[in-house]
Amino acid sequence: MKKIILSLLLLCFLAVPIIGLAQEPPRVATTSEEVFLTINSIISWLFWILIFGAALVVAFSAYLFLTAAGDPDKTSKARNYIMYALVAVVIGFLAKGIIALVSTMLGITVSFW
Repeated sequence: MKKIILSLLLLCFLAVPIIGLAQEPPRVATTSEEVFLTINSIISWLFWILIFGAALVVAFSAYLFLTAAGDPDKTSKARNYIMYALVAVVIGFLAKGIIALVSTMLGITVSFW
């Protein structure tokens, strides 16, 4: 049984390069519009990751508020977490706004979301 598992594992490791080489190479952006759209795509992904992380931080700070039991240190820590999450969301929206502003100036159509 051990030989069968090891041989299957070896076969999988040998098949990985073949599968990887079967893919097409990534296309390189050639125009400034394609570069800008690539940057916009990256910023959009980071924006939604930031929004999700901020929601988790707000939920965690709500938990800290509930478990603080009136302790001023814990409540101030929870308030600071909420403030940091809100600042992060504002910075994320500013980044998306800057991308929209620059795309409008360059005449490139970019979706905000």
